[in-house]
Amino acid sequence: MTNPTAAMLVIGDEILSGRTRDANMYHLAGQLTQAGIDLTEVRIVSDDAPAIVAAVKALSGSYTHVFTSGGIGPTHDDITADCIAAAFGAQIDVRDDARALLQAHYDKSGKVLNSARLRMARIPDGATLIDNPVSIAPGFSLQNVHVMAGVPSVFPSHDGVNLCRR
Repeated sequence: MTNPTAAMLVIGDEILSGRTRDANMYHLAGQLTQAGIDLTEVRIVSDDAPAIVAAVKALSGSYTHVFTSGGIGPTHDDITADCIAAAFGAQIDVRDDARALLQAHYDKSGKVLNSARLRMARIPDGATLIDNPVSIAPGFSLQNVHVMAGVPSVFPSHDGVNLCRR
């Protein structure tokens, strides 16, 4: 029996420009190796929708699991959720359960859930939320793709191995 395979898609102009160093690949590789899951490809793409969609389609068709890092925050260039939806032909909108998580978090901290922050509740139809104990904004899994924040303090809080067992 062969081991399950995995790929990682790192998304962001800040990685490619050298402004930000990726630490998430190292963390994920260690988790997966311990669980007997072979991480066999890591691809880095810019904040470019066609590039992200093409990479998701290629990787999801070639590997048992695909993990993404980056592009699901509140800023204008955080387009990963839209790209994942496009890659799988899914609709995307603010989802009530994700919105409720964010609303409770911001109410507790005395901050407003504004339109930028609400972007983090946009989840493709059919996706399962991934808990985020650090900043509350959920990631999600759609088919064999697990979408997580790129922030190095948030990414390690997700258990990649347990996502593979879903």
